[in-house]
Amino acid sequence: MTPRESSLVTHLLVLLLPLARSVLLHPPHHPQVHVPALVPHVPTPLSRSRFSAHTQLDFSTHCNSSCFHRGEQEAQREQLTDKLAFETLYSDGSRTLTTVDVEESEDELEEDVSLSTHPSPRRVKPRHKRVRRQIYGADGRFNIQGDNFLLDYPFSTAVRISTGCTGVLVSQQHVLTAAHCVHDGKDYVKGARKLRVGFLIPPSINGTNLTSTKKPLVRWVRVKRTRVPKGWIQGPQEVSMDFDYALLELRWPHRRPFMRLSVAPSSDDLAGNRIHFSGFDSDRPGELVYRFCPVEEESSDLIYQHCDARPGASGSGVYGRVWDNSLERWERKVIGIFSGHQWLEIDGENRDYNVAVRITPLKFAQICYWVHGNRLDCVHD
Repeated sequence: MTPRESSLVTHLLVLLLPLARSVLLHPPHHPQVHVPALVPHVPTPLSRSRFSAHTQLDFSTHCNSSCFHRGEQEAQREQLTDKLAFETLYSDGSRTLTTVDVEESEDELEEDVSLSTHPSPRRVKPRHKRVRRQIYGADGRFNIQGDNFLLDYPFSTAVRISTGCTGVLVSQQHVLTAAHCVHDGKDYVKGARKLRVGFLIPPSINGTNLTSTKKPLVRWVRVKRTRVPKGWIQGPQEVSMDFDYALLELRWPHRRPFMRLSVAPSSDDLAGNRIHFSGFDSDRPGELVYRFCPVEEESSDLIYQHCDARPGASGSGVYGRVWDNSLERWERKVIGIFSGHQWLEIDGENRDYNVAVRITPLKFAQICYWVHGNRLDCVHD
């Protein structure tokens, strides 16, 4: 282990050991989360994509007090099922649209779309340009280097997306990322035509001495198909961070560990009230960058935080330590997808946050169906 790696380990242990002591002494017990069942219809063929959009890595939105206080309780069942419909893009450029039904009672549906006392905001376009502050105070990010870290869980679950984003392995053949990495809300980006996922190969495996400053190589794998929720594809309307997620299916399985998905609990039920994610930030090319921070605010669809991040980290799997009742232990699980930056104007005060899309029961059911292709495997979290 190099001195730099040793310093990183020491720093992380100092920060995380107090957290470990506190959560182990007070394990919670939570009732099992109800996950609705999505019933897909027969896919409808669509015209081939033009791939005319440009990738926007520095994704930022704006919201004022009127949209921040507008909750999804007003949403009708038809609107929700329409947003949970999804497009499938195949490697040959063809597309299909799959509509869905949600099987559950009206009471359960209302509970699912109102998971928090904070209503979910709608997005509106920025009225004037601001400097986007994605680093808050001292930079709290760590470069992950060497075999001991790059190949170890959970860092090994982070992968590169050929459009310039990050993704997270959520099965042996699936990668979760941000929708804006492949689609701008109107059309697929140019890079989605031949989309690839990159796996880091550490220096010792690619023939480079461990003490060398040479960066890891990347092994690229083609994507077989891409799925994007209709809630993101809004046509002429302004896109919403609430549905900024997409699932990529690889041409063949990988052999690395992946991270399980979970319905995002309240931040109070996360170990230390903290979230974590690793990504490929554009200001540190070729490096995997890890960070963690507390949750500052949350709505039914978004997680607001001040984790330091730069463009390129979009699509990172946001995870936390969630108590697993069946295993009776804390488990790292993906509870969101890092989207970008949002300005909030509340009571005349400007607030800025880095934002992650929260995995709700409905989104969990949708993503789980994409992964398994069988709604029966997605009944429970």
